[in-house]
Amino acid sequence: MNIPMPLRRRVALAFTLLGFLLSLVFSAAVIRITGDYGDTLAAEILQSQAEDYSLRLTNHLTAELPQTHRLSGYLANAARTPPKYRALPPGIHEDASDNGTTVGVFDTSAGRLIFVIDLSDIEELEELLNLFLAGMVVLGTALAGGLGWWFAGFALRPVQRLVDDVDALPVQPRRSRLAAHTSKDELGRLAHAIDAYQARLVDADTHEQAFFADASHELRTPLSVVQGVTEVMLDALNDDRGNDPAHVSRLRRLERGVRDMGHLIEALLGVARRSELQPEAMDALTFLKEAAHIALHDKQSRIAIEASGSLQLPRREALLLVSGLLRKVAQQSPDAVIHVSLSDHELLIDKQLDAASINDDTSTARSDIGRGSALLDRLAQRLGWQVKFESATRIRIRLHD
Repeated sequence: MNIPMPLRRRVALAFTLLGFLLSLVFSAAVIRITGDYGDTLAAEILQSQAEDYSLRLTNHLTAELPQTHRLSGYLANAARTPPKYRALPPGIHEDASDNGTTVGVFDTSAGRLIFVIDLSDIEELEELLNLFLAGMVVLGTALAGGLGWWFAGFALRPVQRLVDDVDALPVQPRRSRLAAHTSKDELGRLAHAIDAYQARLVDADTHEQAFFADASHELRTPLSVVQGVTEVMLDALNDDRGNDPAHVSRLRRLERGVRDMGHLIEALLGVARRSELQPEAMDALTFLKEAAHIALHDKQSRIAIEASGSLQLPRREALLLVSGLLRKVAQQSPDAVIHVSLSDHELLIDKQLDAASINDDTSTARSDIGRGSALLDRLAQRLGWQVKFESATRIRIRLHD
């Protein structure tokens, strides 16, 4: 599974690699320069000694070849000359048996001269320098990685601010002005693209709202015609006592279906509207009676309401939701009386109600309806109500005003 690496980590890794390469190149350059400098220095010292002593010996001047702890001089044919140096050809050589010792063999007018210089202490300094450079590679790599992590975080702050601004955008389509607060670079282009996308969402939402408005008008017209014809037919059948009761029952079911379809269309429009909800004060008992009338129409006597005080609610959407829930309970218990009780902004709908059941709440609150219809679910979300189905005929609603 290929998991992409976070941008900040990639930048830090790039800095780490760059720091390692730069430290390595610098260390290699220092080692090369110091090594060449030591060889050049030894060669120049030996060459100058050979020229100096050759000139003295040629002019028959008193000259004793040096014999110190660092520099030694020999005549190639002298008895005290170490045998391992006599066979060396002219030039500068490293003593393989003695690390840090350089041998210079020179053919001069005074004969072959051999000079030996001991630079072992300088070799030890070079080894210390190598250890120091190795530590510098490790330290430089770590420092570059740390700086890369910090610089990446600093450079990504505008991106994080843009992310926070995008996260703060509402669920509903809204025009944004993110590009106005960003720099005129790639980040600004990204913010401008988000603004343009938000604008397209707003335009699409506007077209959708127009569609819902037109569709509701088109749907209401035939439904009104069907409902009107159904009511006329029912009135005619009621006047004629000789009609078949089954035929009357079928017409009543048709009437209820048309009425329920009208309620669903109203609920759909209530969900589709993007305008902000406008709460208004209303008497609680009056509100619940109106919801009962919408829900059961000619059978309001099946609903017993206990409520007092006032409510601050969006009237239209609240009526659509409460009436829809009442209809669902009525469908589950067609012959029972439905009890509706309001206390402490909690509404309880139940076909049987007592004091114990009102205060009994052992389940976890939910932000949707669960077993309600999709339209009622969305209405509950839009109102911000907590609606809980405790059974098919018992619903507890927590109102948020």
